[in-house]
Amino acid sequence: MGEFDLIERYFTRPARHAVLGVGDDCALLAPASGMQLALSTDMLVEGRHFLSTVNPVHLGHKALAVNLSDLAACGARPRAFLLSLALPRIDEVWLAGFAQGLWALADAFGCELIGGDTTQGPLNISITVVGETPQGQALLRSGAQAGDDIYVSGHLGDARVALEVFRGSLSVPSSVFNAARIRMEQPTPRVALGLALRGIATAAADISDGLLGDLSHILKASQVGATLDSAAALSLLACATEFELPPSKHLQFVLTGGDDYELVFTAPASKRAEVHAAGLIALTRLTRIGQICAEPGLTLLDTDGQPMAHNFVSFDHFA
Repeated sequence: MGEFDLIERYFTRPARHAVLGVGDDCALLAPASGMQLALSTDMLVEGRHFLSTVNPVHLGHKALAVNLSDLAACGARPRAFLLSLALPRIDEVWLAGFAQGLWALADAFGCELIGGDTTQGPLNISITVVGETPQGQALLRSGAQAGDDIYVSGHLGDARVALEVFRGSLSVPSSVFNAARIRMEQPTPRVALGLALRGIATAAADISDGLLGDLSHILKASQVGATLDSAAALSLLACATEFELPPSKHLQFVLTGGDDYELVFTAPASKRAEVHAAGLIALTRLTRIGQICAEPGLTLLDTDGQPMAHNFVSFDHFA
C-alpha cells in the first residue's frame, strides 16, 4: 500500500461543511458571517506523549481530543482539522483502529478532516484544529480580574495515577487503574462547557501540563495573582475515593499531574449562579478552588487557610 492509497482508504471522506476538503493542495474553509476562526495544533510523539502499547483506537481519540480541548478553552465550536502522520511502517490493523477512534470523536463533534500529510518516520501525530466563535466572544487567558473566582472542570490527577502505575512507582487496585487509564488515554474535551461559558468566564485555559502551570499562564497573561485552596484541590482526584494516597502525593498529582484536558477558568463572584448553570448545561462537574488577587504570584493555602510552602512544578517538555 502506498501513501495515497493509505490516505484514501483510512482518511478520506466527502467534504460536508468545508468548501473543499481532502484531495487538493489546500483545503478551503469559509467562516460563517460574524464569526472568527480559532486555530490550534498539538503534536503527540511516541514515547513522550503515549506508550507504544496504547490501543490505537484510544490513540486516535486522544490525538483529536487534545486539540478539541484547546478549542473548548477558547469557547470555540469545532469545524475541521488537519492530520499529519509519520509512520515507521504501514500497519493496516493499527491504521484501522486509529482511524476508528479518530472518526468516532470527530463525528461526535461535527468536526471534519479536510487535509494533512503522511510520511515515513518515528510515530508522530500532529493535528491542527479549526473552530469558530462569534467575533469578540472568544475566551482568552488575559481577562482575569482581582476578585474573580477560579474554577476547574471535572477531575484532575487520575491520568497521573495511571502514568505512575505504568512506571512501576505506584500500585493501585485494578478497578482504579482501569478508570485512571481511561482518563489518561481517552480524555473528554469540554467543548460544551467552553461554549456555555462565553459571556460568563473572564479567562480560561485547558489543563494539559498540570493545573499550577496552566493557571500560571492565565495569571501571567492577565497580570494578576491567585490563592488556591488545597482542601478544594484534594477533592478533584476522582480515584481517591477508592484508595488512599499520601497527602503530599495526592496534592502533587492534582496540581501538577498533566494529561487531564479539563478547563481552568475565572469568573466574577457575582456570576456564581451563571457558572453553576453552565456546568448543568454542559453536564460537567465544576469546583471552585480559589480566587484571583491583584498581587502577582500564586499562593497555595493549607486546610487551615494559611499559606503553605511547596515545591510542586508542572510538566515542561524541555525541563
